[in-house]
Amino acid sequence: MPTRQRRRVVVDDSALARGIGARLKAARLKADLTQQQLAGDRYTKAYVSALEHGHVKPSMAALNFLSTRLGVTAHALFTDEAEVWTRLEADLRLAAGRWREAIDAYGALLQGTVEPRARAELLRGQSEALARLDLGAEAATAGAEAAEIFARLDRPVDAALASYWLAAAQCQLDNTREARAILESVLAQIRGGLAVEPDFKLRVLMALSSVESRAGQHQVALAYLEEVRGLAGQLDDRRRAHFLFDLAHSYRETGDLEAAVSTGRASLALFRAGESDVAMASLENELALAYLAIGNLGRAEELATSAEQEFTRLDDERSLAHVLETRAAIALARNDLQASSTLVERGLELARRTSNRKAELSNLLRRAKVQLALGDHDGALASYEEAAALARSEPDTPALRRVLADWAELLAQTGHVERAYELAREALAS
Repeated sequence: MPTRQRRRVVVDDSALARGIGARLKAARLKADLTQQQLAGDRYTKAYVSALEHGHVKPSMAALNFLSTRLGVTAHALFTDEAEVWTRLEADLRLAAGRWREAIDAYGALLQGTVEPRARAELLRGQSEALARLDLGAEAATAGAEAAEIFARLDRPVDAALASYWLAAAQCQLDNTREARAILESVLAQIRGGLAVEPDFKLRVLMALSSVESRAGQHQVALAYLEEVRGLAGQLDDRRRAHFLFDLAHSYRETGDLEAAVSTGRASLALFRAGESDVAMASLENELALAYLAIGNLGRAEELATSAEQEFTRLDDERSLAHVLETRAAIALARNDLQASSTLVERGLELARRTSNRKAELSNLLRRAKVQLALGDHDGALASYEEAAALARSEPDTPALRRVLADWAELLAQTGHVERAYELAREALAS
């Protein structure tokens, strides 16, 4: 009868062994013991030396014996508690929306020797923070490595989460084909039974809608949005408020302003009931833009002013830069040029102070429009030139095309036809 060979699974624990060894040595030196003294009668000096150099991994019996002689817990040798806390701090900064601090914290942790799973988790957090700051190229690098490591470790849920932020980064880089492929693959896994987070399917659908909208496929985008609308009722009030907020934004992007307003109202009511201050203020700004687009300037001003007051109270200057640009747009629509100019300069100042390049670009473009309305063509040309320089330094190609097109149009109107032609060619090539 043939014998069946059992496959032996080999796990690389070298990083874990090195970590334990380093903590063991640090604790021994702190206790002022030699390797022979630590070994006692049970182990040898050579064994302790091998442990400290990470050549072998100790048994739990050895850890318990050595930790007792050192006056520490076995857990303290197995896990660096300071490192755990630092990781927790990084995750808390990410959850609190302190993206730049989170990026720095994850980066510092990645400088050390990290076992593959922990490295992938750090990279995933870093990728999310980078993507939220619109730093697509860096976010894609971190997200791609995280997804690859998770896939290699056969952790499909973690790989899906990392892939989501990789797709967000690709979208920021205007690589809509790659973003779509990644998200469709993740969605197929979810439809096939992969259980991630309670609201992850909706997030993927929303992201696919955004990708299709960016690619000009508005009917496909709306189809995804309708699926989201049908699933949103399964969420609790707080999560439903957030998804209705995203849904309102997506409707506005696809040009369905009526749906944007009605969905936004529903989200606002839920946010107010849950007292989610930052999200509520963001939604008020989003709704203000929707009302501005349909010509209801009174309601737009009311909502934008409320958002400004809330972000001022929260000392959130990064978000305030966006709201001031919204208020400048409303003032411009009312032909209150002086007020619009004052608001846009304030928005520009805050955008630069908080390194919010997206808000800086939108405020520069708004300033150019205000200057045109004031008859200051030279000032408008200078603003467009500044905006183009900023857009060229970013991976957002559609933003650059928009800047170049507006700038070229103004140059043509003012008689600078040759320069306008050069910019038009650059816009087409970008």
